Amino acid sequence: MKKLSALAAAAIIVPGVAFAQSDMNTMEAGSYARGVGDWELRLSGTGASDKDFDTTTLGVSGTVGQYLYPGVLVGIQQDVAFADTDDDNQLNASTRVFAQYVFDLGQWQPYVGAAIGGTYGEDINSTFTAGPQAGVKYYADRNTFIYVGTEYQFAFEDSDEIDDAFDDGSFYHTLGIGFNF
Repeated sequence: MKKLSALAAAAIIVPGVAFAQSDMNTMEAGSYARGVGDWELRLSGTGASDKDFDTTTLGVSGTVGQYLYPGVLVGIQQDVAFADTDDDNQLNASTRVFAQYVFDLGQWQPYVGAAIGGTYGEDINSTFTAGPQAGVKYYADRNTFIYVGTEYQFAFEDSDEIDDAFDDGSFYHTLGIGFNF
């Protein structure tokens, strides 16, 4: 339960930090900072491994989000993955909502955040998932970037399982392209 409390605290603190930042509501010419109301679309290929790197998964991911506060991106992510394991091949999907804080360092923009949603598909129990995210974007121009990110997801059916579930999570790695509009 402590881990879920930490995720909830992060979800509350991130917007507060954004309000304390200098006003980035309007972008300066040549600036890479996103303004409130700007949209972001990301497309990528993904790869995942369990904590022991015994199972490999490949898939596609799409993310759409909007900057609700300076530096705070909120959105939804859809992943579809094909898993090739020792025992079976599976087609699975995950849908999550996320909040990320994006640090404006010019063309390089690291981010941290958290996501919560669900996982569903073949030969798996549909469950809730949650976990932290981190990555970095590199802007090739004002509205186009490449990014790399990682996320640690853990699955649970109710809040009593969260502490044990966190230890059995999976890492998800992403490399992709993004667009702001």
